[in-house]
Amino acid sequence: MKLSKKIQAMELSPIRKFVPYADAAVAAGKKVYRLNLGQPDIKTPKAFFDTVKNFDQEVLAYANSQGEASLLEALVGYYKRIGLDFEKKDLLITNGGSEAINMLMTAILDNDDEVIMAEPFYTNYKTFVGQAGGKMVAIPTTADDGYQYAVREKIEGVITDKTRAICIINPGNPTGKVLTHDEMKLIVDIALEHDLYIIADEVYREFTYDGKEMATFGSFKEAEQNVIIVDSVSKRFSACGARIGSIASKNQELMGNLMKLCQARLCCPTLDMLGAAALYNLDPSYFDDIKKEYEYRRNVSVEALKEIEGIKFGVPEGAFYITCQLPIDNAEKFLMFLLQEFDVNGETVMFAPAGGFFSTPGVGQSDIRIAYVLKAEDMRAGINIIKEGIKAYNAR
Repeated sequence: MKLSKKIQAMELSPIRKFVPYADAAVAAGKKVYRLNLGQPDIKTPKAFFDTVKNFDQEVLAYANSQGEASLLEALVGYYKRIGLDFEKKDLLITNGGSEAINMLMTAILDNDDEVIMAEPFYTNYKTFVGQAGGKMVAIPTTADDGYQYAVREKIEGVITDKTRAICIINPGNPTGKVLTHDEMKLIVDIALEHDLYIIADEVYREFTYDGKEMATFGSFKEAEQNVIIVDSVSKRFSACGARIGSIASKNQELMGNLMKLCQARLCCPTLDMLGAAALYNLDPSYFDDIKKEYEYRRNVSVEALKEIEGIKFGVPEGAFYITCQLPIDNAEKFLMFLLQEFDVNGETVMFAPAGGFFSTPGVGQSDIRIAYVLKAEDMRAGINIIKEGIKAYNAR
């Protein structure tokens, strides 16, 4: 039977495809430190569960395709607290940030159209661009240059007559790069000059470190027709399983056409939307201690990584990921070695091989992404296993 060229061109997620091997290691009696997923161990706020438990309707019915009214209202309030004046008509609720990205690529790309994005990037962007028939065009960055991409020559050097959007994750996944206001303004200026969308993935907005200020592309009024903001409760409130994301834009032509996709998939889960509304109504002080905890975990992780001879990485300024280039030949082979052949006192580790976070052929094969979402002592233990594993792997 025939399969489409699109599905055959897609790859399995480098973040998730090794899960069966980690499960097999656990079944064999090993403890596995799972640093591959951005799945925080921070407790989901009780308000989410209380709201779901108190649901007392006799029928769990379809919700509105745009989203539950209470969630839309809570999002309006959340955006107001960070200085943005979105109204309910400017918002659409999605099944996680992933569906938001998927819908956006469907809405803006024709076959062979291009989007540009700093490399390494969150791997699902490449998947959804390809699914829409488009092409991902990379702005190469490295740890050596601080993952810097907000440079006019770098961006304009990859813009063509097929370019439709600049995709930005700020703070960055997988690098932790945080843009300054001036860097954001440069990107806005370029988008306006070239008539491009800015898809601003800001799902880690609250998590910036070293005194860096939280920022949003929604603050640039001159680009309100160009800017599209993707958000999610997954990482912000440690509610990854709720699968509630959103799209925010003042571009009503775009939003009206996105509604076609929202109606085609009917609606998002009612109970999850009600719980998400409770999360967005939390006092902003909720983030204070959590932000400090992530910054502490980052610091512990960075110090542990510095003990690995030959490693290259940049210190993340936000989110909760670190991309590292290891002194090995291939990150996927190394991970399989760790999961199937190696342990330290019955413990091993899992990370995400980062080759799938690049679109430039041959680049990133020895790179990995780790997520510092576990408590500090677990991060230290997991990174130590990577250090000892490198010695054993290279000595074979």
